[in-house]
Amino acid sequence: MPEFLLKYADPSGGIHERIEESDSEQELRRRYVDDGLLVYSIKPRRKLAELSASRSKASRRLHLEQFLIFNQQFVTLIRAGLPILKSLELLKQNIRNKRLREAIERIHDSVREGTPLSEAFRTQELFPPIYVTSLMAGEKSGSLPEVIERYVQYQKVSLSVRKKIIVSLIYPAVLVALVLALVVFLVAYVVPEFASLYESMDAELPGPTQLLIAVGVTFSQNFWLISAAIIALAAVAWWWLRTGPVQDLLDRLKLRTPLLGAIWTKYQVSQLCRLLSTLLEGGIPLMTALETTGDSLNSSLMREAIEGVRKKVKEGRALSSSLQETGIFPPLAIEMIQVGESTGALPAMLNSVAEFFDEDVSNATTAAMSLIEPAIMIFMGIFVAFVLISLYLPMFSLAEQL
Repeated sequence: MPEFLLKYADPSGGIHERIEESDSEQELRRRYVDDGLLVYSIKPRRKLAELSASRSKASRRLHLEQFLIFNQQFVTLIRAGLPILKSLELLKQNIRNKRLREAIERIHDSVREGTPLSEAFRTQELFPPIYVTSLMAGEKSGSLPEVIERYVQYQKVSLSVRKKIIVSLIYPAVLVALVLALVVFLVAYVVPEFASLYESMDAELPGPTQLLIAVGVTFSQNFWLISAAIIALAAVAWWWLRTGPVQDLLDRLKLRTPLLGAIWTKYQVSQLCRLLSTLLEGGIPLMTALETTGDSLNSSLMREAIEGVRKKVKEGRALSSSLQETGIFPPLAIEMIQVGESTGALPAMLNSVAEFFDEDVSNATTAAMSLIEPAIMIFMGIFVAFVLISLYLPMFSLAEQL
């Protein structure tokens, strides 16, 4: 008989995992639902390693803006009275993104065969955990349209914050690219021309000029080899930086970096609070919401912190004190969450924390960019001045000799 890994929540919100034997996923789900338990996921045991390995890669391939449009249309059709199966059938024909369209087609086929909507989305291993968990809560409570609308609102705000940060980084990125292009042009083209000139004149060159010409001539003669080496090193570094231990180290370095560390921390806290607020407003128990929130975060350091918080909350500790003990969350966020717990308005207070830190991150990013831009200009000015002085310094010596 096939074995399945079952994850479910009891009425008190506790999360449990066990391996069960059953003829099918549907029969096992029906058995636990009839006992009044909330089934979180059911996975064939033989596929666990494969699904675990593909989860992180698949989640990055989802086109969030296209998925947002799909959900807006999906909730409109459901509110208009169309059945879920018919709504999926209509929408799958109008999705431009190939990967999303193929996933929705498979989901449509699964729902037609009797699979619950949330489980059909989960088996694709493509969609954010917060979305799948929200769908499951909507199915359980009978408020699927409201749950999808809440997710759409969350995604709109998240995309808006992300776009603001990206826009604020565009000008510095362009400036850095222009500076690098100027450096390459001077070193690879201008310096070798002057080297040929001074060689023909048999001039005695000062130390800075000799150093600059040696670097420029070497770079010019081995341009493609050096470029290939730089690209190869960049690719290796990119792969190395994506490994688990290195990501943990990078997160800790980000946390301790002056100025930028505070911005990174506030952004992560904002994302966490908005995720947790969205899940709690959708009727998800706190323990399940914490687990889903941890799975949805990009930072390995924050995921570890939330896992520790979840264990403490499970033992009966308050959420605010558990977050405080991580040493990551700003005191203001802890105080606001504590007020939300004491007044019974935790989801609303979490949303307020997210909005406050979103604004703070936007202002801090703008201020940081205003400091970085002059630094880039100063570096460019110093480098160009060094090149010009080094190249023209021998000319003054030749003029004195003449």
